[in-house]
Amino acid sequence: MSVEMETCPASAPFFGFMGVTSALVFANIGAAYGTAKSGVGISSMGVMNPGLVMRNIIPVVMAGVLGIYGLIVAVIIQGSIVAPQNGLSQYSLYTGFAHLAAGLCCGLSGLAAGMAIGIVGDAGVRAVGQQEKLFVGMILILIFAEALGLYGLIVALILSQNSYVCEGNN
Repeated sequence: MSVEMETCPASAPFFGFMGVTSALVFANIGAAYGTAKSGVGISSMGVMNPGLVMRNIIPVVMAGVLGIYGLIVAVIIQGSIVAPQNGLSQYSLYTGFAHLAAGLCCGLSGLAAGMAIGIVGDAGVRAVGQQEKLFVGMILILIFAEALGLYGLIVALILSQNSYVCEGNN
């Protein structure tokens, strides 16, 4: 008994569009969480030491960059999705799955990085408000948290380049 699958079904672009969606949505959830959590810490610290508010805005900026990572991957994947021609799909399941993997890789890495940045940013800016010598340590921890999102972006860019061209005879 053999099972034969169509390599270029009409449903294949769904997976590519889900990659676009997951890259942008999950990265933006991470960015929003990181911004909100860090912002709460900055507001709390600013009551006691208002002179340090602008210096401690860095976690908010770093969280915002995660949303840009998701936007970059979403635009790249979207530009690779090919519309059907003459009633035949030009977009393969292989390409759709690669684009879904790329979107999930970037989006979920951005979500994890945003959570890390939010938690570190919140506690870090409060600590810096009490002891300014902790600033460099907080920045180093934030850099390592941001790197998690950057790793997801890099792998997503590599995955997004995988494709299989349909010949139109499926």
